[in-house]
Amino acid sequence: MARASDASGPIGFLVVNKEPGWTSHDVVAKLRGIVRTRRTGHAGTLDPSATGVLVVGVGQATRLLSYLTDSTKAYDGTFVLGATTTTLDADGEVTARFDMAHVTADDVGQAAASLTGDLLQIPPMVSAVKVGGKRLHELAREGKTIEREPRPISVTRFDVEATEEPGTFRYAIECSSGTFVRSLVDDLGASLGGGAHVATLRRTRVGAFGLDRARTIDELDAAVRNADGDVGAAGILIDPLDAFAELPRIDLDDESLAKVRNGSVFSADYFGQAPSTRVAMVSPRGQLVALYEPTTKGTIKPSVVVSHESAQQ
Repeated sequence: MARASDASGPIGFLVVNKEPGWTSHDVVAKLRGIVRTRRTGHAGTLDPSATGVLVVGVGQATRLLSYLTDSTKAYDGTFVLGATTTTLDADGEVTARFDMAHVTADDVGQAAASLTGDLLQIPPMVSAVKVGGKRLHELAREGKTIEREPRPISVTRFDVEATEEPGTFRYAIECSSGTFVRSLVDDLGASLGGGAHVATLRRTRVGAFGLDRARTIDELDAAVRNADGDVGAAGILIDPLDAFAELPRIDLDDESLAKVRNGSVFSADYFGQAPSTRVAMVSPRGQLVALYEPTTKGTIKPSVVVSHESAQQ
């Protein structure tokens, strides 16, 4: 269980509309300077060529990022039939070409439909997944390919639509955390007797955060500058409770709030009906102070406790 320290400073999430050419690490590094705190981190890596929603935690909200990463995600973009690449996208070198002129839009639609539901997916070598303490893309750069265990994923939507460009299709995907869109497209190409790779990829949603709430780095920078450097007054920090609005909520009184802040374990029915899933603990001031989860021992225990106490940075 992660427990809050006494000091936190600004706390919340920034929803970034990442532009191409930036790594996720680049975005976080830039935002550290904008919000003037080193305590920042992101949920869910986006490749440099990918665009769209990247959620960044500020202050104590970084403690919540691992739980936000579990949220469902949505993507759109285009893919191309007829070629596979080393990176499964347009950034890689072509490894094989296939004549797929006979493949119809209906064929592609049926192949996409077959890749929905609960699936097992092998992470690509060009991914940030760690195996034996080393990221797969690091091993790939060393020319190594290792055995990877398939991982359970869920794809609730995989829609495709033909474009005016022969062999190029638009896609819209909704999926569980840990799903690799590039691998889905690669599997689609193989199922059609050839190959395919992602041409463009944009993440349109992470959990409750969609593109409608996202801002570019320049927009975030301008907002903080207009607030004289005060990120809290800039109107860009999203309350952590918003990120977990889908969770059952327990409203605390002052007595139970003190216990929660100390990381107390409660009987499952202490607050009424015993929860069956993770729950959000909310202070009398309407602030998310902890996430709790049920145990097999008939209790609920803290997964993470966050502090909203202000502090000098």
